[in-house]
Amino acid sequence: MPSLPGNKRRYLYYLSAMRQAIHVLHISATKTWGGGENHLLNLCEELRSEPGVKNTILCSEDGKLHEKLRTLEFSFVTAPLAYKIDLRYFLKIGRFCRENQIDLIHIHDSTALSLTVTGDQLFDLPPMILSKKTSFPIRDRRQTRFKYNYKKIRSILCVSEKTREITALKVDDQEKLKVIYHGTRFREKTPSSPIDLRETFKLAPGVTIVGNIANHTKVKNLESFLQVADILVNRQGKKEFFFVQAGAFSKVTSTLKTLVREKNLAAHVAFLDFVPEASRLLPQFDISLVTSENEGIPQFIYESFFYQVPVVSTNVGGISEIIAHGENGLLAEKNDNLSLAQNLTNLTENRQLQDRFRHRSKSLVMKKFGTRTMAEQTLEEYKKIVYGEY
Repeated sequence: MPSLPGNKRRYLYYLSAMRQAIHVLHISATKTWGGGENHLLNLCEELRSEPGVKNTILCSEDGKLHEKLRTLEFSFVTAPLAYKIDLRYFLKIGRFCRENQIDLIHIHDSTALSLTVTGDQLFDLPPMILSKKTSFPIRDRRQTRFKYNYKKIRSILCVSEKTREITALKVDDQEKLKVIYHGTRFREKTPSSPIDLRETFKLAPGVTIVGNIANHTKVKNLESFLQVADILVNRQGKKEFFFVQAGAFSKVTSTLKTLVREKNLAAHVAFLDFVPEASRLLPQFDISLVTSENEGIPQFIYESFFYQVPVVSTNVGGISEIIAHGENGLLAEKNDNLSLAQNLTNLTENRQLQDRFRHRSKSLVMKKFGTRTMAEQTLEEYKKIVYGEY
């Protein structure tokens, strides 16, 4: 038998090399497509080349993630999810873990957390790791606190320092909280777009396209996006702006469309609904506008950086961790629509500032916010949990 390495870290890697790959079951219970689902696929894609880990995804049957997985070469299984705590779903978790020697469960959303914790009451499930992808506070309810402090959750991966700070208010063991930024993939980027925006909407060459990619949820605060359009187009007479928004429609959409009619913005605003691979629209945007009232860090900003589209954003969640006002983007407080509008005007009128933002943001995302780094840091957490601390 070979002599054991003296360094504990090297010893644990020696042990891991002697074992089979860690089999991770990723659990997602969302039915829509957003940044969280994008993160999950990016993570599994990056880990493909790692011999020390095997990934299987469990997702909601016939949801958007399931639709996407049908077109890709990932290992996945599905279960029906008709309501939040669907017996069929957590039975699937338990049976799959038992039959496939799962070493670790990676939970990717709050509903998946509820299902997994419930399933552990019937099955002796493996240890768990949780990704906290938003900066929403954990509700101060007994059952909610129980879930986030569940004994088998060994690590909580926070998408930003702000997310870690907010999560820490309700998590008893602070040592569980780790910050791993999601970032964006650098490979397989294509500028080809499913829609030619200028041709589709008959835009003149001098028109500034202000873009946003987000599903129609309250937290994205797309009413503010329209209020900014109203300030610039109607109040200030800046008819050279055109606002494009791509994201899955919801019950919020009717309110947004009503506001467009009331503000007479139909000639200056377009809603595209869900667009597959929506980031391919980004090279056509002149400026990216984020009006969210809460965020972890939106994937849309990372993608804008990569495609060198300057960003104007609200200063919420972890956004100030990647945008320094005046250095590589412009920030305003949430619902401060006048400041957001002024930031758009200032940026449009200052080509030198645009170029500076493009260069600095692209450099930043390439150095610090790639999904390869995210995957390597996540794999480190997997090994700590399965093989022990080092």
